[in-house]
Amino acid sequence: MSDWIALLRGVNVGGITIRSADLAALFRDELGFDGVRTFLASGNVRFETDAPPAARATLKGRIEKALRDRFGYEAWIVLVTLGELAKAIEKFPFDAMDATRQPWVVFCVDTATRDVLVDAAASLDPSIDPVAQGPGVVYWNPPKGSSAETPFAKIIAKTTYKSRTTNRNLRTLVKIAS
Repeated sequence: MSDWIALLRGVNVGGITIRSADLAALFRDELGFDGVRTFLASGNVRFETDAPPAARATLKGRIEKALRDRFGYEAWIVLVTLGELAKAIEKFPFDAMDATRQPWVVFCVDTATRDVLVDAAASLDPSIDPVAQGPGVVYWNPPKGSSAETPFAKIIAKTTYKSRTTNRNLRTLVKIAS
């Protein structure tokens, strides 16, 4: 069995409401996964399945289709293994304990998306938008309370990244991994 984490994009914002119990039931009862656990109300599902990492694209498509069919919205997820999630947490390059900053990890569906985002951030002020490349992710550590307003926030909010990224607070990821 492999441990996977499905990070749903755009859940419980913008009119798309999915209760954690309903999400867990979909993964457990309809998709047939084991060890299903949801975290917070922002679309984080940890589950177990026999599917190896090589089957990621098939597994991702299956989950997105089930989400669309069950909840009636254009579902996008980023799918990572527990090992990949742990590595992303471990490699966070900024001071995660700095109470004046918001530690974000932006998960990307592929390295091309990650590289474009890192390149776009290269011209930004690092005191406002500190950004670093990580394993399949972009690390971002803006001042607390500004994560919807900074130049990098405006980049990742573009429609082109809607189906290609999702971001999570580092503290949420630690909860999912433990």
